[in-house]
Amino acid sequence: IRFPFGGYTWYDLLQVGKPEPHQFAESHRLLAQFITDVKRGYPLDPSRVFLFGFSMGSMMSLSLALSQPNEIRGVVAHSGFIPEEPPVAYRWNEINGTSFFVAHGEFDPVVPVSLGRRSEELLKEHRADYVYREYPIEHSISEDSLADAAEWLALRIDSI
Repeated sequence: IRFPFGGYTWYDLLQVGKPEPHQFAESHRLLAQFITDVKRGYPLDPSRVFLFGFSMGSMMSLSLALSQPNEIRGVVAHSGFIPEEPPVAYRWNEINGTSFFVAHGEFDPVVPVSLGRRSEELLKEHRADYVYREYPIEHSISEDSLADAAEWLALRIDSI
């Protein structure tokens, strides 16, 4: 979907924190199909699939990992959140093999840090393997947050 200020989005937002359900479901379906196609079409270890998403990409990555935890080993989610009323079912009781690195800017004017904090609450409540960090930035990725995510990812890849 073309964004009015330039760039593209995965779906429209009804309000901050609420994706348009039909567009979200279709985007989710397309991302899941892409992951399936990549696993079938490329010589890779399917147990080492990690997603890295920013903003809406992090929401899509988190939702895919929570709805299909056996397909995704981990997620780096930056400046997004876990949609709480998705048109897909989360399988919270099956996420024990999936890891999450959730990063958010303290001064994010696009996706409020409160939504990042809520994601941490949900992951903690469901006993997920996660790291949550905040950075003194707006809606962006900093060198510090990228370095922390890279370190987190390297530790998980090395442990597989």
